[in-house]
Amino acid sequence: MTLIEIMMVVAILGILIAVVVPTLIGRDQDARLTAQKADIRSIGQALDIYHMQNGHYPSTDQGLEALVTKPTGHPEPKSWGPAPYLRKYPLDQWGNDYVYLEEGHTFELMSLGADGVEGGDDYDADVRYADL
Repeated sequence: MTLIEIMMVVAILGILIAVVVPTLIGRDQDARLTAQKADIRSIGQALDIYHMQNGHYPSTDQGLEALVTKPTGHPEPKSWGPAPYLRKYPLDQWGNDYVYLEEGHTFELMSLGADGVEGGDDYDADVRYADL
C-alpha cells in the first residue's frame, strides 16, 4: 500500500466514526429505560403471583426481599416456595432500590429514575408500575 491509500483508509474510518458514534451516544439511556420498564413489569408480575399464592402482598416492611427469601413477621406467607419468586434482590437499571409500598389489596412499585430522586423529566422521571 502506498501512503496515499493508507491516508484514504484512515480518512474513511474517521468519517465513519464521526457519523456512527454520535448516533450511538445517548442510546444507552434509552436502552436502560426500556429495560427498566421490562424489569418493573417482571417484579409486578412476581408480586401478583405472590399475592395469588398467599392471599396478600408482602408488607412494606417485608419489602421486595420477600420475593427472594421467605419473609418473617406479619403477614406470614401461606405457601411460599419452594423456589423464590425472583432469583436475586432487584435493583433498578441505575443501581438504586425500588420504592415498594403495600397498600392493602394493591401495591405501589416504582423506580426513581436515573437521578434516584422522586420526580424529574426524561431519564430522571419516575417509572411507576401502575403507569405501564
